[in-house]
Amino acid sequence: MEIKQLTATDSSAYWEIRLEALQKNPSAFITTYQDALNKVNPVNETAERFANGNNYTYGAYLKNNLVGVVTMLRQTHPKFKHKAEILAMYVSNEIRGLGIGTKLLDKTIEQAKLVGIEQLQLGVVSTNIPAIALYKKVGFSIYGTEIRAIKMNDSYEDEELMVYFI
Repeated sequence: MEIKQLTATDSSAYWEIRLEALQKNPSAFITTYQDALNKVNPVNETAERFANGNNYTYGAYLKNNLVGVVTMLRQTHPKFKHKAEILAMYVSNEIRGLGIGTKLLDKTIEQAKLVGIEQLQLGVVSTNIPAIALYKKVGFSIYGTEIRAIKMNDSYEDEELMVYFI
């Protein structure tokens, strides 16, 4: 397995796994599968995002297939530049349990240290017990719960707010 920072050449593979994530785990993401399908040129948009100096997206490749991703987005406001958000974390269902999520987060934390980020933050749906366990295992802790953070149709989901201090 190879963990690497994704570049424009990985944009198509990223877009494929992103669609998989949105389709198989819709409650874990704010973007819906239909919203993603409606994008005009998502692969080029992804390539541009990868070129942004505050965006660090990592991928796990297994046998030349992208099987896991995570994004660290650094805050840009001068008073918040010490923080970054963890976004769009996903590992393909078929290969979960092999430590890929841990390796992706370890690589992200390593990069955060290199660029001077002092804390990582994320929000995870309260019912996503495996994801919460993964984040805790890596060293994140819950600092709050946003009640009714997400509304899908007439149903609400709470989000656990988590932080990792570097």
